[in-house]
Amino acid sequence: MDQLAQINAPSAEDRARAWLAGGGLRPTRQRRTLAMLLVGDGSNRHVTAEMLFDAARGAGEAVSLATVYNTLRAFTDAGLLAEITVDGARSCYDTCVEDHPHFYWEDEGLLIDAPAGSVSFADLPSPPAGAQIARVDVVIRLRRT
Repeated sequence: MDQLAQINAPSAEDRARAWLAGGGLRPTRQRRTLAMLLVGDGSNRHVTAEMLFDAARGAGEAVSLATVYNTLRAFTDAGLLAEITVDGARSCYDTCVEDHPHFYWEDEGLLIDAPAGSVSFADLPSPPAGAQIARVDVVIRLRRT
């Protein structure tokens, strides 16, 4: 990156604040810290609450696991994250909220993006009366052979 691009590139703090503002969330200290870990470098990522908790602690931030769970719920409710349920008791959170498929490595507990154009549906069932389809999650489970 050239010097002019580096000067004009948003900082991790700027990205976090803009991301929180996009969801209409007040930028509390803990929200800003967790947002910087999630989107501060401009990359999309998949995390569990435990992964984000460990990253926050590693960055010297004193947050509880309960705070991380509550903050992830607030980010998801605000439309900033997509929650992907990978098994009955575990969720991953994706910073890319556009519809796209995922690969889930069962032996590693790792969720990654699958190629976006690789899945198609010829037809979806009609939802029951009074309901609409909110989203379709495609998780392709993988095992090493």
